Amino acid sequence: MKTAAEVVTGRDLSGSTVVITGASSGLGLESARVLAAGGAHVVLAARNVDALTATIDAIRAEMPVARLSGVGLDLTSLASVRAAAAQIAAAAPVINVLMNNAGVMFTPFGRTDDGFEMQFGTNHLGHFALTSWLTPQFVEGTRIINLSSDGHRLGDIDLTDPNWQHRDYDKFAAYGAAKTANILHAVALDHRLRERGVGAFAVHPGMVATNLARHMSRADVAAVGGRARAHAIEVWTPEQGAATQVWAAVSPELDGRGGLYLADCAVRTDAEAYATDPERSEKLWEISESLCAG
Repeated sequence: MKTAAEVVTGRDLSGSTVVITGASSGLGLESARVLAAGGAHVVLAARNVDALTATIDAIRAEMPVARLSGVGLDLTSLASVRAAAAQIAAAAPVINVLMNNAGVMFTPFGRTDDGFEMQFGTNHLGHFALTSWLTPQFVEGTRIINLSSDGHRLGDIDLTDPNWQHRDYDKFAAYGAAKTANILHAVALDHRLRERGVGAFAVHPGMVATNLARHMSRADVAAVGGRARAHAIEVWTPEQGAATQVWAAVSPELDGRGGLYLADCAVRTDAEAYATDPERSEKLWEISESLCAG
């Protein structure tokens, strides 16, 4: 498997601006580091402002000429998302890549500040709102990259009860639903923005050793293995795991394309049908728009 740095090697990204959520650790940090090394202006957004500052300082220590901006962003609060969108727009009047990278996985039941189920609210609705509020900054050639997962196979999203108000909570199914929503969001974005020359993609990064799995026990790992079809059991480093989302950001192979599911630095055609259904993507869009409007 390639590393993210290998994907960027030889590419001149000067003049481009990339916005990355969840950029203070893991795949977001590695994506920010290599894209900045390629010359891009990278706007790093993260919930933990102290960790975000430390990340920016570390990248600048490695690359003194790196062009970096930092914005606090709490995806569990629409008020924070709106404020962050305004700050991002001020720092980046034009956005060439929006990488919706941040997320949570297998969390105990909880709700966001706005009452959404935590995984659906963080992984999908927070990014749905952010993307919507940043749409004026998109130009022809902009790419939107949603971090999904083969974990979408753990469960379809129940469009009649997306926030788990009428069912017993299942953290695996809830994660699957949120990752399914990330793919459906990319499909709906492609439908809406294609005429503007904007492409949207959903990415499976592989199984990566990051702190995203901090809520997983040994029993959880075994349970996931039994409930999802594993396409790759090899555990990758963040340098390898970030390769596909960085490839999605820079590869000329994706020019003029969108609404695709990507993995291993390639287009994949085996996402579950419920995750790529245009009709369901429209229904989810309507629900998401209504929820985010309050």
